[in-house]
Amino acid sequence: MTGLNTTAWSGPGGPRIKERFTWNALLWALVFPQRSHRIVPTVPGTILISLALGIGMAAYNSSSNILFLTLSVLLACLILSGVMSWLNLRRTQWRLCVPPALRVGHDAALTIELRNDKRLLPTYSVWFNLRARFGVPIGDLRPETTFTARGIDIRAALQQAEANEIRGRISLGPRLDPAGEARLDWVLQPTRRGRARLELTSVGSLFPFGFLRKDIGLAMTTDVVVWPRPIAYRRYVAFGRRHGGERQLARAGSSNDLLALRRYQPGDSHRLIHWKASARTRQLLVRQFSAEAVNSFSVHVETAADLWPREEQFELLVSFAATLCEDLFREGSLRRVAIDDRPAIEIRGIRDLDVVLNGLAVVERSAAAVPASARAAIGAVTFAADGPRGVAAFLEGESIASV
Repeated sequence: MTGLNTTAWSGPGGPRIKERFTWNALLWALVFPQRSHRIVPTVPGTILISLALGIGMAAYNSSSNILFLTLSVLLACLILSGVMSWLNLRRTQWRLCVPPALRVGHDAALTIELRNDKRLLPTYSVWFNLRARFGVPIGDLRPETTFTARGIDIRAALQQAEANEIRGRISLGPRLDPAGEARLDWVLQPTRRGRARLELTSVGSLFPFGFLRKDIGLAMTTDVVVWPRPIAYRRYVAFGRRHGGERQLARAGSSNDLLALRRYQPGDSHRLIHWKASARTRQLLVRQFSAEAVNSFSVHVETAADLWPREEQFELLVSFAATLCEDLFREGSLRRVAIDDRPAIEIRGIRDLDVVLNGLAVVERSAAAVPASARAAIGAVTFAADGPRGVAAFLEGESIASV
């Protein structure tokens, strides 16, 4: 798997055109916040506002200086809470880092990188709301009306949407010092294969007194692929006896075929040093040989609906094919993989295996069967139903593994 997918930096401290400071601009920013920024009173804040209204009415009716002083203190607390909440998130930035692919049933860590560009003030009490939606048809999302739908249909759609999404919240620790950086991890476990959309929906804070809640709505999203679940399967004796061919592996080994020259590393045998090349380049170089010939397999996956009428059995096929391809790749015996009548993918490295797993992650049952002219060459591993629930792998008509 390759590196992380990283979104652009966002937040009130994001890059912007530097403007000349004026008090009018400062007051306007406090009174009229930016779009998607809102401040909502919490339950203690609502009680405080109600108490201030009551004390204010009593102060005007009784003309009591003590009540006016109490009212001014309460209003000052509300104003100070709003100003400090604004300063807390000012010049703070964040971005979302996710792996390019997730795995069904395996924990995956989504990372939020946070930094504070303020020179004097730290950032306190910040949380991030995240959402992961699975089985999302990326690029086909659009709003739909519910005026013509029945209540039972709307409830079923909402239940299905809730079943295919995971929500979470992660919070900052004690504080983020000025010019400091922090990393927050959200661990989730995907529930189904396919495409997924990961969203950082909002950022919030109750700093400083908890009377007001500062919320910043976000539209930070990234799309990833969820690979099929790895499963356990049985290999038969025929698996080790039958194979689709032999090939010389282009990787380090101990055969007599020279693969490449590389720099000497501590622990390498002195017998492997190539003295002539080392003299020409003025640095120690050692010979690297290719691996011995091993059994190699081609894998062909057919997704015709006639072969896989049951959805559960088809999902088992996809998981079985993905797991078998990974195991063969680790053993160095995976040569190529083909899905239906698509061009076969030659497996030369880990990136090619990632392409195969990405294809298996989003594959669906096809309506038409693969024509005979487009089938994989003789010696390819194929799959067929094994009873009403199982799946078996065949090589030249002989069963070699099943699940």
